[in-house]
Amino acid sequence: MCCSDHPVKVDSCGCGCSGGFSRRFFSRQEKITKLEGYLKDLRAETEAVEAKIKCLKEEK
Repeated sequence: MCCSDHPVKVDSCGCGCSGGFSRRFFSRQEKITKLEGYLKDLRAETEAVEAKIKCLKEEK
């Protein structure tokens, strides 16, 4: 574990190792669920960007 080389012990040192066990293989349903959540986040982000663009255009 690479976090043992870091002077400060925290949950995550920023090196990407996350300090613990991480699964490498996920079931088909887990992949679908994760992708659906990601898609939901992307849609929310798209709406926020569209709202910001609309606000900026109205400021003219």
